[in-house]
Amino acid sequence: MELNNSFEVNRPIDHTWVVLTDVERIAPCLPGAQLQEVEGDEYRGIVKIKVGPITAQYKGAATFVEKNDDEHRAVLNAKGRDTRGAGNAEAVITATLEEVSESSTRVNVHTDLKVTGKVAQFGRGVMADVSAKLMGQFADNLEAMLKEDSGEQNSAEADSADSDSSDSSADSPTADSSAEQASSGPRKIDMPEPEAVDLLEAAGTPVLKRLAPVIAILVLILIIRRRRRT
Repeated sequence: MELNNSFEVNRPIDHTWVVLTDVERIAPCLPGAQLQEVEGDEYRGIVKIKVGPITAQYKGAATFVEKNDDEHRAVLNAKGRDTRGAGNAEAVITATLEEVSESSTRVNVHTDLKVTGKVAQFGRGVMADVSAKLMGQFADNLEAMLKEDSGEQNSAEADSADSDSSDSSADSPTADSSAEQASSGPRKIDMPEPEAVDLLEAAGTPVLKRLAPVIAILVLILIIRRRRRT
């Protein structure tokens, strides 16, 4: 199924592009997601979801298929499998940035999603509603992070003159450390375990409308059974 979402960020387009293509930086903003390790261009982690009382955890990896700095267009390929073997998911996510003003950027996200298992029981309409709500949460988290980063950056700039000499002397050890990590395998990411995304709660009214006839039938069956017993 194909899903389309968009949101605006109160930042210039070039700044927004740098942030959105930094997976480690934006991972905490993604509902239900936890980035666990990075190896080369591959980002590995989990996504937790709930369907009512059932919790599922998808473990997988994502890589950039395309990242065009001039056109501000990125394509990410992500694949994950339910750790209990109950299904899998695959998505090709295309993000394009559009300048709204000198200080505002619109982010357009197109997702080509394929899912199997319990999550596949939701139709395209429900998944579109869930996607829109989660994208809204991501945008709010991203905006909050950018505001926090802006405050920290202003504070850091005040001390930049004092830190220049120490930064230059640390360049060589940092490079050596990065080379050592690259040769020793995946780099572990210390990120808190996420709270599972409740798909029923995220979907809201559309799911309730879809399940209403089933709930009505179940209630009717219970009434009939009680009357028979009496």
